[in-house]
Amino acid sequence: MSPRAALISISTSRSAGAAADRSREPLESLAAQLGVEVHAFELIPDERELIEQLLRRYSDEEPCELILTSGGTGVAPGDVTPEATLAVIERNVPGIPEALREASRAHTPNWMLSRAQAGIRGGSLIVNFPGSPASIEQAGVALAPALSHALALIAGRSAGHQRTD
Repeated sequence: MSPRAALISISTSRSAGAAADRSREPLESLAAQLGVEVHAFELIPDERELIEQLLRRYSDEEPCELILTSGGTGVAPGDVTPEATLAVIERNVPGIPEALREASRAHTPNWMLSRAQAGIRGGSLIVNFPGSPASIEQAGVALAPALSHALALIAGRSAGHQRTD
């Protein structure tokens, strides 16, 4: 059985219908690249309590090995995804958002404003991505090998050690 993923797009304006959500497709593409079956997709407003509730739901009640969020990671007052993520994770994985920011560096001068987080809750890896579809694609390419490795390790499977040289 393939690992499962929950995809959560976080945007107050898009969830209200002001514009089309464009993050679903790149999140689904990343899940496919990782060999993970998409179990659920949610489009929700930037509301910390709701974000926390869904992260807990897809970690604890409808367990998904991977939970990818997009949006709400910037510095605007309403960007609360990082706080919601930190409130529910049990173990922080700081290298993932560091690599995400590094992958974005070549594409945007605002790369350093991302406050994305990543961590583990139970058997679930939770990763925050920016709301920009291009950023999801660019960072996804850079993160995919490490995410696959992490999913195997979290599941208790031997993943070997990958080398780049």
